[in-house]
Amino acid sequence: MRHTDQQVADWHRDGAVLLSEFLTADEIAPCHADMVALYGDKAPETREAKQDDHGGQVGTFSMKQFRNNEDMPFSCSPALNMIGLHPALIAMAKAALGSDEVHLYQSHSWAKYTGGADFEQPFHCDFKNHTLTVPSEEAGLRTINFMIYLSDVDLDDGAISYVSLPDSDPITGPNREMFLDTDIETQKKLRAVEKRGVGKAGSVFAYGIDVYHRGMNLVRPDGYRYTLTASYKAKGNDMIGWSAWPWSFMKPWHLIMDNASPEQLACLGIPRPGDPFWTERTLERVKLRWPDMNLSAYEIALAA
Repeated sequence: MRHTDQQVADWHRDGAVLLSEFLTADEIAPCHADMVALYGDKAPETREAKQDDHGGQVGTFSMKQFRNNEDMPFSCSPALNMIGLHPALIAMAKAALGSDEVHLYQSHSWAKYTGGADFEQPFHCDFKNHTLTVPSEEAGLRTINFMIYLSDVDLDDGAISYVSLPDSDPITGPNREMFLDTDIETQKKLRAVEKRGVGKAGSVFAYGIDVYHRGMNLVRPDGYRYTLTASYKAKGNDMIGWSAWPWSFMKPWHLIMDNASPEQLACLGIPRPGDPFWTERTLERVKLRWPDMNLSAYEIALAA
């Protein structure tokens, strides 16, 4: 457990908190190498900062901003595939959501390069594509998103801009509409109180889906920003969703299944050891599907 009670309290109060160097250099290094393997050849030939005319608005959305963005699992080493399931992240998610059991419902890698797009966006909230309703007022029915920095992220590297809940509520009201694209005056007011999520590699920006934030441009020559997002909800919260993991069965799931602990697998919805799901027959069938998976804990629990 690497978080503090104060960081959890800050997250509840502000809707966002930066966990500086939460993950170690040794944990991040192979993930950085994986990002280079996946996206290193995707950098644009001309890596000069782009800044389009926004017609007076604070940023725009475009599909170009979401290039080099892929959902888990990834065709690389186990390191990048497992970092979103790090035990310290799971512990932080449990504390923030007040739940003994949490599920990872989204994880994607994202590589941004200077000149790859105009990355500056308007302020917005993310709950539009995480739920068909709105974020609950109960902590246990909310969600916590972790943006893991796999490279150093400074102001010149497109560090995320955000506005804490106490700062945004007087401007927008507590209802916090998802989009304010055409509300130029509100955008300007939010911009006046925005903070930037600057951090070294290994830092984690934890935020909620009703926090106003926006993507920012990379302006460092030949700059890049490597991140991985991991989003958690409490088990049983069916209002929140994103990935149906079995839908991507053609991807390299063995990299996760062969390396995850029962606790990590439980975050993907796999029953824990001792659950009635596990029988001699289901164990045999899982062995056939994942021959290198460590099932010893499940076997011990079944034999007890």
